[in-house]
Amino acid sequence: MKIHEYQARHIFNKYGIPVPAGEVATTPDEAKEIAARIGKPVMIKAQVLVGGRGKAGGIKRAENPDLAKEMASGILGMEIKGLLVKKVLVTECKEIASESYLGVIVDRKIKKPVIMVSSAGGIDIEEVAKINPEKIHRLPVDPIMGLHNFQARNLAYLLYPDRKIANQAVPAIMKLYQVFWENDCSLVEINPLITTPAGELWAIDAKINLDDSGLFRHPELKVLRDLDAEDKAEIEARKKDLSYVKLDGNIGCIVNGAGLAMATMDLVKRYGAEPANFLDIGGSSNPEKVVNAMSIVLKDHNVKAILFNVFGGITRCDDVAQGIVQAVKHLKPNVPIVVRLTGTNEEEARKILEEIHLSTTSSMEEVVKRAIELSGMTQTSMFGG
Repeated sequence: MKIHEYQARHIFNKYGIPVPAGEVATTPDEAKEIAARIGKPVMIKAQVLVGGRGKAGGIKRAENPDLAKEMASGILGMEIKGLLVKKVLVTECKEIASESYLGVIVDRKIKKPVIMVSSAGGIDIEEVAKINPEKIHRLPVDPIMGLHNFQARNLAYLLYPDRKIANQAVPAIMKLYQVFWENDCSLVEINPLITTPAGELWAIDAKINLDDSGLFRHPELKVLRDLDAEDKAEIEARKKDLSYVKLDGNIGCIVNGAGLAMATMDLVKRYGAEPANFLDIGGSSNPEKVVNAMSIVLKDHNVKAILFNVFGGITRCDDVAQGIVQAVKHLKPNVPIVVRLTGTNEEEARKILEEIHLSTTSSMEEVVKRAIELSGMTQTSMFGG
């Protein structure tokens, strides 16, 4: 789950990470009032959950409150990568002497948080990694021992040879890791972390991504979700207790179990096609879940075939088959459906699916190849009409 910059700044401020004064505005008049309270030149920053705001014209400098109103008027209501700007952050403008990057991510290969710092701040860290990888320094952190002060100090001196500035960076690094760890984040980032000509350190940008799986521990963070910025199908799936992520392919995948879902998508790609989604119905045997799953997949107009891959353990194959029958009768899909069923009550499931003239297989490779083969056809002649 992504949150807006103004929300991330609030969390940074709570932990003592230095952020410039600023407030969020929803109207040009509010932006003018905030700028007047700050009493200095301000930055007007579009609050949308995508990158590239500056290039799109969503970040402007205003020297006085009247200009702040004018800039906010131009930014509010604009679209950036398909997202409507409904709020702007009005924040004090700081003079910049240097820009650095500071972030914490999860490295899944080594199964540890990794702190990343770079003296090349203010641009995408991905670009730095491509062009000047030697400018990025990484520190894996033991999740049990945590981050030690001496480690933060070593990182600080990689960024700032000046002792005065490095001494400010040490607590900022420690606190940023604390934000990451205590809030179940998948990413926290300051880009750029600036120094001023007077030698002050400020986080003038803030980015936080939260791990959805940890949100049950943080009800105060869960309410920060911006539903307008999320895929409507993913919102619907979450409400119906389904794990769904939309992708760009045309083979709709409905699977029980996250591991099997990943393996299914890998096999689709191996045979030259692209999955349209990740969808895990979980371990439930409730036929209604299958109906809900197919309803969500069918709303994606890119889907040209639906692939069911069910390994029956706790999930009963006959219940899944009942769900498929109900879904076909009520939703009347116009794309081919292929089914792989194996495990608990698979024979009963096959008999149930014969009712709608659907044959099944126990082979993953066979069902994937069949789905890809049929993805250029329509469903009209199947199910008896």
